[in-house]
Amino acid sequence: MTKPQWNNGLVRWIDDRMPIFTLMHHELVDYPTPKNFNYWWNFGSLAGIVLVIMIVTGIFLAMSYTPHVDYAFESVERIVRDVNYGWLLRYLHMNGGSIFFIVVYIHLFRGLYYGSYKAPRELLWILGVLIIIVMMATAFMGYVLPWGQMSFWAATVITNLFSAVPVFGEAIVTWLWGGFSVDNPTLNRFFSFHYLLPFVLFALVFLHLWALHVHKSNNPLGIDVKGPQDTIPFSPYYTIKDLFGLGVLMVFYLFFVFFAPDFFGEPDNYIKADPLVTPTHIVPEWYFLPYYAILRAIPDKLGGVVAMFGSILILLILPWLDRSKVRSARFRPIYKQFFWILVVDCFVLGWIGAKPPEGIYITIGRIATAYYFLHFLVIIPLISMVERPKPLPESISTAVTKGGAAVKEAT
Repeated sequence: MTKPQWNNGLVRWIDDRMPIFTLMHHELVDYPTPKNFNYWWNFGSLAGIVLVIMIVTGIFLAMSYTPHVDYAFESVERIVRDVNYGWLLRYLHMNGGSIFFIVVYIHLFRGLYYGSYKAPRELLWILGVLIIIVMMATAFMGYVLPWGQMSFWAATVITNLFSAVPVFGEAIVTWLWGGFSVDNPTLNRFFSFHYLLPFVLFALVFLHLWALHVHKSNNPLGIDVKGPQDTIPFSPYYTIKDLFGLGVLMVFYLFFVFFAPDFFGEPDNYIKADPLVTPTHIVPEWYFLPYYAILRAIPDKLGGVVAMFGSILILLILPWLDRSKVRSARFRPIYKQFFWILVVDCFVLGWIGAKPPEGIYITIGRIATAYYFLHFLVIIPLISMVERPKPLPESISTAVTKGGAAVKEAT
C-alpha cells in the first residue's frame, strides 16, 4: 500500500500513529475497480447511504417515542404535530424503509443477473442474504411501533406463525409476546430490537464490504480483472457516478416524503390498535407481500412457515446450485430468459400477497410459489448442465476499447 503524503499536520500526526486516513484513501480513492461498471452498480453504495439516513432519523425519533400501548400511537402523532421537524423525521424514516428495500432488491437482482454469487464471492453473497434477513426483522418490528390497527394485527398474525415450530413453538411465541397475548411487553421487546438491529445490520454491511474488497467487485462481463489495464481508480470516476445516482434517488425519495408521505402506508394503521376489532384484510408492508403470498399458498401452517423462510434461505445455497462457470447472463442465453421469468414471478407473488386468499388468487399464488422454488432447485441446476454460453471477451479492456472483438470460448 503506497502511503500518501498529507499536507495537513494534524492528519499527518494521526496517520503516523493510526493509519486510518491512508486506509480510507486506499479503499475509497485509489481502490482499483473494473472500468466497465454500469449504473446497476450504484445501488450498493445507495443502500449504504439510505441505511445511514435510517439510523440517524431513528435515533432522533426514539427521543420522542413512548413504547407503551397506552401512549405509543399518541406519541407518534405528537412527533408529527408538535416536535420541531418531527414530521420530516418521521416521513424520512417511514418512507426510507420502502426506499431501502427498493434499492436492496434491485441490488439483489443485479447480483442474480450478473452472477455475483459465484466463486470466489460466495461469502460476500451469503453476507448480503443475511443483511436482507436482518432488514426484514428490523422492518417488521418497526412496523409494529406506531401501534395502529394494522401494526397490532400484523404482530399478532406473524408472531403466531412461530407456534407451528415443533416442540419449541409455543415457548417462542410466549417469549416474543412477553406474556400470553400481544400487549405492552411485546411493544417494549419490539422497540428494543428495532433500535438494536440496525447496528447489527451496520456490522454486517461492514463485513460485506470487507469481503468485497478482498476479491474485488464483479463486473457486467462477469470476467476476472487481468491487470491494471482493466481497472480505474474508484475516485473520481465512480464517486461522480455514485453522486449522480444519489441525486436521482433523492429526487425519488423526497417526492414521497414531501408530496405523498402516506403512499406506502395502510389506512387502517392510522386508527389506534383495538384488540376487539379485526381489520377486514390484514396486509403486510409491500416488501413482505411475495413472502406473505408464499406463506398462504401452502395449506398447512408449518409447511407455509417453512416455505416462507425457505424462500429467503434458499438464496444462501445458490452459489452451489448454479454450476455454470460463466457468471454474467449476457453470455448465458437460456439463463437470461429464465431470470426474467423469475422477476415476473416475484411481481406476481407480490400482487397475490395483497389480494384476499380466495378463488383464483389461491391458484395463481400456488403456481407462482411452485415456480419460485422450481427455478432455484431444478431449473438453475438443469441450465448449468445443458446451456452453451456465448464466447467471453479476452479481457475487460479488450471489450471496452475494441468492442469485444477478441473473444475466447466459455468453458
